[in-house]
Amino acid sequence: QLVDSGAKLLIVLENFGAVAAEALPGTSVSQVVTTRVGDMLSWPKSLLVDMTLKYIRKMIPPFRIDGAVRWKDALADGARLPRVESVAGPDDTAQLQYTGGTTGLSKGAVLPHRAPIANVASAELCFGRLLDPQTDTVMICLPVYHIAAYSNLLFNMAHGFHTVLITNPRDIPLLIATFARTRPAFFSGVNTLYDALLNHPDFAKVDFSGLRLCLQGGTALRRSTAERWKALTGVAVIEGYGLSETSAAITYNRPAGSNPVGSIGLALAEVEISLRDEAGSLVAVGEAGELCARGPQITTGYWNQPEETAGAFFAGGWFRTGDIARVDEQGYYYILDRRKDMILVSGFNVYPNEIEDVVAMHPGVLEAAAIGIPDEKCGEAVRLVVVRTDATLTEEALRAHCRQHLTGYKQPRVIEFRASLPKSAVGKVLRRELR
Repeated sequence: QLVDSGAKLLIVLENFGAVAAEALPGTSVSQVVTTRVGDMLSWPKSLLVDMTLKYIRKMIPPFRIDGAVRWKDALADGARLPRVESVAGPDDTAQLQYTGGTTGLSKGAVLPHRAPIANVASAELCFGRLLDPQTDTVMICLPVYHIAAYSNLLFNMAHGFHTVLITNPRDIPLLIATFARTRPAFFSGVNTLYDALLNHPDFAKVDFSGLRLCLQGGTALRRSTAERWKALTGVAVIEGYGLSETSAAITYNRPAGSNPVGSIGLALAEVEISLRDEAGSLVAVGEAGELCARGPQITTGYWNQPEETAGAFFAGGWFRTGDIARVDEQGYYYILDRRKDMILVSGFNVYPNEIEDVVAMHPGVLEAAAIGIPDEKCGEAVRLVVVRTDATLTEEALRAHCRQHLTGYKQPRVIEFRASLPKSAVGKVLRRELR
C-alpha cells in the first residue's frame, strides 16, 4: 500500500516501528514520524504507560529508522510555523481508503472530501437525535482504518461525543470490563464480535440500562445473534450496509422502523440505489440483481487502476458493489451474497449467507462458512466448514438440520469440522482462503 499510494510521510506507533522499518525500502516515504501510546497523556501517566509497554510487556521491538521525528517534536515544530489555510475543494482527493481484500487484492478507493462529509450528514439524519453529546459515551471496537469505524469516529467528532476506542477487541474479558465501566449508549461491531460477547458468561452481568443504539455491518447479521442480543440487552441490533468505496453505510434500518428480519434497511439521504443485471440493465421488481449506488458518498475510482475503475461503474455513474440483493415493496433491501461468492448448483443460484444463517441456528454451532467446490454432475456443490460449540455434534445431526431448513440443491455436499475459520483483521470470514 505504501508503494501503491506513493506516500511521502508515514506516521507510525512505536509498537510497529520494526514492521515499518522493514517495509520502507523501495517506497516513496521520505519522512517518518514515530508516536508512543503515552504521547497525548499527562505526565507522569505518559511515562508509566510507555515504560510498561516497552520494558514490562515488551510490546515495542527494537527498530531503527534514520531521520525519524518524534510526534511531540513534530507538533512543537508545527506550532512555530505560519498557519496554512486549506485550499481543498469538495471533489479533491481526501484519502485513499484501501479495501479489505476479502475477495481479492486490496485496492485504494479514492474518496473526495465530499464523501465522508456526506456520510456523516446522512448518519445525522438517521441517528443524530437518539444520543446526547453532553452525557453519552460511544464505544468503537473496530480498528479505525476500517471504513465503518472511521466514519463512526467522524460522526462522534462532529457531535463532540466522548468516544472510547478499543485497541484489542479480541481481548473479550477486557472489552467486557470496559463496557461495564463506561456504560456506552452507542455500541457498534460486527457479527463475530456480538457472538463473542454473548458467548462469554461475564457479559450477562453487565448493566445495559444506558444502552440505546447498537449498529452492525461488515458482514451479514445472523438471526440467532440478533435475537440473543435483544433478549439479553433489551436493545435491537440495527443492521446497515456499506463499503470502503461508499464511505461506509449507504443503507440502514431505522430505529423506529419496521426493520424486517434480514434487511440491511432503507437507502440513506442523498443515496440512490438500483439493482441491475450483468449487462447493467435494471432487473424486474422482486428479482435479485447487483446492488448499484450513486451519490456524494461514492468513490471516484481506484487509485492508479483505470481498468478496475472502468469495470466498477455502469453507465450513468452507478457504482457496482459486487453484492447481490433484492428489495421489497417498502424499499427495504436484502443482501443475498457477494457476486464472487455465489455458488451455481445445476444452474440454480445458491447464496452462502443463507446456508450459513441456517447452520448458525443449530445450538451446537459457533460459526460456519459455505463455499462452492467443483462438481462433475452439478457444476458446483456446497462445501460447509463448521466450528462447533458442542464437540459431540455429528455430521449426520447437522445434515438433518440442513434438510429441515434448506431445499435439496442447497444441501452441503461436504461437511468439515475445524477449530477456527480464517478471518480478516475486522472479523470477516475469508471464503477465498477456504476455497
